[in-house]
Amino acid sequence: MQIGEVAARTELSLRTIRHYEETGLVVPSARSRGGFRLYTERDVARLMVIRRMKPLGFTLDQMRELLDATDRLDADGPYDEATGGRPALLALVRDYERSAAEQVDRLRVQLARAEEFAHDLRTRLDAQAEPAGS
Repeated sequence: MQIGEVAARTELSLRTIRHYEETGLVVPSARSRGGFRLYTERDVARLMVIRRMKPLGFTLDQMRELLDATDRLDADGPYDEATGGRPALLALVRDYERSAAEQVDRLRVQLARAEEFAHDLRTRLDAQAEPAGS
């Protein structure tokens, strides 16, 4: 699929997708005869990982590290035993899962506080809207 369809499916801008390509996070699987970028479902899945990591505060380097680890796991070996092999890759992915879960918990607290604040403001406005002496 071309970059426009990928942008629509991932809800990322063309500029953002191109930026991720320039930084090496995602590379189009092919180019059309006219030179247009062509992406596969795997490329879209990769962009969705990036899209989900970004609001959790992960850096581009962290995204690259996780994507590299998952690519190597998906390739199903051979693994570089000098760097710990498959167990080390799985441990790295587990670390990212823990980090994501911790950030989700922090965001839930933040959201709860924001909802309380909005509720307090609504209550205050409702009280002010009542006629005096009621």
